[in-house]
Amino acid sequence: MKRSAFFLFLTLAFATLNSRAQTIINFNNHNVKYMGRIALQDSSAELTWTASSVIINFNGTAAKALLRDDTGMDRVTVVVDGKVTSTAIQPAKNPTEYELVSGLPKGNHRLELFKRTEYDMGSLFFYSFNINGKVLPPPVNAHRIEFYGNSITCGYAIEDTAGKDRGTAEFENGYKSYANITARHFNADYHSISKSGIGVVISWFDYVMPDIYDRVKAHDSTAKWDFKKYTPELVVVNLFQNDSWLSVNKEHPQFKKLFGTTPPTPQFIIEHYQKFIVSIRSKYPKAKIICALGAMDATKEGSAWPGYIENAVAGLHDKDIYTHFFPYKNTPGHPSAKEQQVMADDLIGYITKTFKW
Repeated sequence: MKRSAFFLFLTLAFATLNSRAQTIINFNNHNVKYMGRIALQDSSAELTWTASSVIINFNGTAAKALLRDDTGMDRVTVVVDGKVTSTAIQPAKNPTEYELVSGLPKGNHRLELFKRTEYDMGSLFFYSFNINGKVLPPPVNAHRIEFYGNSITCGYAIEDTAGKDRGTAEFENGYKSYANITARHFNADYHSISKSGIGVVISWFDYVMPDIYDRVKAHDSTAKWDFKKYTPELVVVNLFQNDSWLSVNKEHPQFKKLFGTTPPTPQFIIEHYQKFIVSIRSKYPKAKIICALGAMDATKEGSAWPGYIENAVAGLHDKDIYTHFFPYKNTPGHPSAKEQQVMADDLIGYITKTFKW
């Protein structure tokens, strides 16, 4: 064989091997693992809630994904073998294939696409993975946790290292939230039903957590979540920070709409909190529930809000409902990455001691 023909043969041979190594794994493949409330469409999976993720195990050296975003604002963190490997992807509005990782050592790997922004910033559509290798069975987690929260749980302004407490998409990162850090520590499946500005009796907008907690997508009142799809061992509710601000702000439109000119009484607040916790209990009869609060000024010294939660829980007479309050961080704005880690360490310690995880 002539030398030129030999090199042509090698080129074609390597191209053929490389082609065979490429494997497309569609969104509905049974080896694709989802965390969070995911809406499965005809051709894609729609991720709306913060901290929703797509996970796959594979044997290979590289991976791509076909994605789109309805706003072009969402940020997606790529995690390989437990490590964040790149700056966040900002998917385009049209379906686009993105290289997630390349040059991995040969062997088995775990890949995660993590939606680090909340639903008002966009919906992420996942179509498929394209891996240089073969797909493996999905990972199995040791525990199951669900969080209901506000901006603290969403990771609002974590990436704003300039200290301006900005909450737009580029500064939000649910991956660094205390909630996700806690879930990772316990190797837990993790759902986060969270929204910046939301409360139990009043929000910065015209709905509250009890209005949306049972939806597949927050803004779609017609599609209810099937709670049988995911049964957490532990539910953590960290709400009331926004209520603590707005329930005394007589000039805010939502205050005027809901309360007129008279602030809600403690009994009103306690009863509404109890009603929400009872609704969660009805979905998860066997789960442990932690009614938490903090670490912003709703837990500062002299605040009435931890007492409201304690009174609400005491009145429910449920031995599997607990209270836990994060110490007031005593700094301006939302928790920084360091402060989120402190919250995570606090919650991890409480869960370990209380439930022996």
